Amino acid sequence: MSESLSVPIEGMTCAACAARIEKVLNRLPGVTARVNFASARASVDLAAQHAPVTDIVGAIEKAGFVAPKEHASLAIEGMTCAACATRVTKVLDRLPGVVASVNFAANKAEVDFTPGLATPDALIAAITQAGFSATLAGADDSAREERRMRARRRLWTELAVGVATTLPLLVGMIPALGVMPSRWLSLLLATIAQGVLGLKFYRGAWAALRGGGANMDVLVALGTTIAWFASAVVTVFGLDAPVWFESGATVLTLVTAGRLMEASARDHAASGVARLARLQPATAHVETGRGVQDRPAASLTVGDVFVVRPGEAFPTDGDIISGESGVDESMLTGESIPVMRGPGEPVRGGSVNGDGVLRVRATAVGANTALARITRMVDQAEGSKAPIERLVDRVAAIFVPTILVIAALTLGGGWAVTGSFQTALVNAVAVLVIACPCALGLATPTAIMVGAGRGAAAGLLFRSAEALERAGRISVLLLDKTGTLTEGHPGVTGLYPAPGVDEAALLALAAGLEADSAHPLAKAVREAAERRNVTPAAISSGKAVAGHGVSGQIDGVTARLGSARFLDMKLEGAAAQAESSGETLIGVERDGRLLGWIAVADAIRPEAASAIALLRDLGVRPVMVTGDSPTAARRVAESVGLADIAAGVLPEGKVAEVEKARSEIERAGGKSLVGMVGDGINDAPALASADIGVAMGTGTDVALETAAIVLMRSRLTAIADAITLSRATSRKIRQNLFFACIYNGLGVPLAAFGVLHPIVSGAAMALSSVSVVGNALLLNRWRPARITDAR
Repeated sequence: MSESLSVPIEGMTCAACAARIEKVLNRLPGVTARVNFASARASVDLAAQHAPVTDIVGAIEKAGFVAPKEHASLAIEGMTCAACATRVTKVLDRLPGVVASVNFAANKAEVDFTPGLATPDALIAAITQAGFSATLAGADDSAREERRMRARRRLWTELAVGVATTLPLLVGMIPALGVMPSRWLSLLLATIAQGVLGLKFYRGAWAALRGGGANMDVLVALGTTIAWFASAVVTVFGLDAPVWFESGATVLTLVTAGRLMEASARDHAASGVARLARLQPATAHVETGRGVQDRPAASLTVGDVFVVRPGEAFPTDGDIISGESGVDESMLTGESIPVMRGPGEPVRGGSVNGDGVLRVRATAVGANTALARITRMVDQAEGSKAPIERLVDRVAAIFVPTILVIAALTLGGGWAVTGSFQTALVNAVAVLVIACPCALGLATPTAIMVGAGRGAAAGLLFRSAEALERAGRISVLLLDKTGTLTEGHPGVTGLYPAPGVDEAALLALAAGLEADSAHPLAKAVREAAERRNVTPAAISSGKAVAGHGVSGQIDGVTARLGSARFLDMKLEGAAAQAESSGETLIGVERDGRLLGWIAVADAIRPEAASAIALLRDLGVRPVMVTGDSPTAARRVAESVGLADIAAGVLPEGKVAEVEKARSEIERAGGKSLVGMVGDGINDAPALASADIGVAMGTGTDVALETAAIVLMRSRLTAIADAITLSRATSRKIRQNLFFACIYNGLGVPLAAFGVLHPIVSGAAMALSSVSVVGNALLLNRWRPARITDAR
């Protein structure tokens, strides 16, 4: 039986590339491949006996090309403990070209897969075959929410049945009350409890065993069934032996109550993304040929003009056409003070309009809005796994089988030592009931979920759980100057034309050379020309030299703009004095002749000094890394209290500074990390090279996509907030893992030696998960730093 695959390929530049890949693939046993250069895909036919499918991807990559992966987020229903998450991970990872990360707390799977080798439908089918159900996250959320609510109502019904059947059994254990139900009545009550409350555990256990694994449902089902069956045998045959009807019924009732409390706590922990999703209004007031009409916000397209009335939220991103108003962006940035916005200025979907009426033109819709990007980042961070979870996953994989072995040893060993089968059986049931992999599985992801959600509320976006966990280990933090320590909006403070050159000519040529640059200094030059009504010169063949300047052609001659070092010119007179005062000097030359200098200065952020002090208090050494002159760098450093400076550093030099800091830490025998904060394209390599890259929210898209942390508030104090939140989250992770390990490490032996009754074991097991989630929820008490000079 043959099979066909269609695999996308990236990196081909000509038909020869396609021929080479085709040749490589056809060498594999049982593989017949045809590579189409135009469609950039390989059509592969597999014979009955063929090489492993993963070898196809390996062969493509070995040939120097890439079989790109796609990403899918799956919402999973039916997981009851960490062992379930581990089994789903294994099931998905067995599929060719698939790498999965399953989060038990979030009930989600983040999956990277190679198109052609796997599909979302195949992923869902594999999960379904393992005994669970799955849908693409975001697809049919209303139906999934309805199923979740039905499950919650079912749990309440089961709990009511459990209380009604268990209370009479417990009352019968108190002789002083004089109320002792007969054994036959106890059998009836226990059977109802076992059938109604135990059904979900039987289903879960069967699904786990059918999939080749074991989970908490197996432990609960086995323990309570043994207690009920042994008691039923004693009752039916009239044997002279004790019964344990109340034990199984009480355990089922307590575990059901625990699941209800756990579900409520987990919903609270996962509220970060839900809160963000609720920010966008459902309706937009759109201008049409027939006036303003209400339309679903989801139907907006780029270019649509809509009206936002006082107190309403913006339905999508846009630029203001008319009107002025204060805009509350606190739900996106954590900044509590409204920001004044007027014509030509941007607004973001989800933020709230103040007391003015605004007309806005949509600039981004759907998945491209700032709110959608923020939601995705928080969602991915909550769904991803911290490095420490790899150890937890390995423990969870063997946890249930280990407990089954311990229970068997307790039964056999206890019977042999004490001579009492009843005592040994009770102890074995207690072992099965008290063991709980849930607490272990919830320890890390719940803390990550609460931490990521709390960070989003404060304007701190962590790209992954790893970034959230590791940020607190930063000991050296490199900070770019322009746009990080300064406002990032420099302005021209002086023009120093050469003799015979007027200011307009100097500014016109400079604005022409800077016409296509996104650098803040270039924007300052263009704005100065616009204010003076100077028309930029027409430049052709413009070329930027990163970290130095720009060059181009005007009237057949070369013109250049940049630093004194780039132009190989010496500053003199007033220009030299301006530089000595800390201003940045930009020189302009034409055909080898200096036309003059333009002085530019950038205001220092008012909270910069407090932020540097906060970092030092946290044990972090801040270092300024800038391409500006040492004089300009020293001016800023002295103003904010910085002692360590690296000036005149080119973009590639910033990467070297990161490596230098990392080497110093390693030589000192430390295990701390190096962070880098920046906002521009030239910072992207250093952001990627650092252990933790931090981007200011006002930065370029390249910087935002490269960084592990994005500061939506664009305030330096947020860096300290990210570090303190990371440390608080890491503390909760360690506490939760300690509680989970101690709970199981002490509880199982105590149950095995008969110290804990099955009822006590059931209560402890039910409360263990709730206590871990509750401890994680204490992270909601974390607050950003408050400083007097922050805006």
